[in-house]
Amino acid sequence: MNLFYAKGTVSIAPALALLEAGLDHDLSRLDFAEAAQTKPEYLAINPKGRVPALVLDDGSVLTETGALLDYIAAIAPAAKLVPASPTDAVHMRSVMYYLASTMHIAHAHKMRGNRWADKAESFADMAAKVPSTMAACAAYVEAECLRGDYVCGDTFSIADPYLFVVCNWLAGDGVSVADYPKISAFMARMETRDSVKTVRAKGMM
Repeated sequence: MNLFYAKGTVSIAPALALLEAGLDHDLSRLDFAEAAQTKPEYLAINPKGRVPALVLDDGSVLTETGALLDYIAAIAPAAKLVPASPTDAVHMRSVMYYLASTMHIAHAHKMRGNRWADKAESFADMAAKVPSTMAACAAYVEAECLRGDYVCGDTFSIADPYLFVVCNWLAGDGVSVADYPKISAFMARMETRDSVKTVRAKGMM
């Protein structure tokens, strides 16, 4: 397998999951500063021009962070990255869908305003709103998402690398993580995991 990723983006979540699952994989880094994701070579792999993209050994391509995380968990059942309890699994996925549909979008308004508007003043207005919208997201995560050491209590799941990467954006978005004790503890706990140490050592975050 070959994972296409960009530094500091949500594509680091499946990279962490691959490590947690103990799956052999290669990494291909895209430089967003050079708009590598818009070049024909990458668009031939992922026409959406976004990361992540996971190219399987048979040449097929999988995209979208949540889908890749579920795929990794499915092909490495021994890693137990999805809770056995159906209700815990639903909570896990509800957090992942919230990150994808709400928190990631709130973050993207800081630098991707052209997805939603055309005028420069609109971009500025969206960017100015980011600290408050991301703070609201952090408050929701603090109150509703973390049910213990991890999203699903004591059980590590594929929602945790996803949440870890997205919460890494908070400081840059003008949100003080120290204001959220559960998130702060979760982030510190994640930093002790070998998967996080590995991606940091590779300069992926």
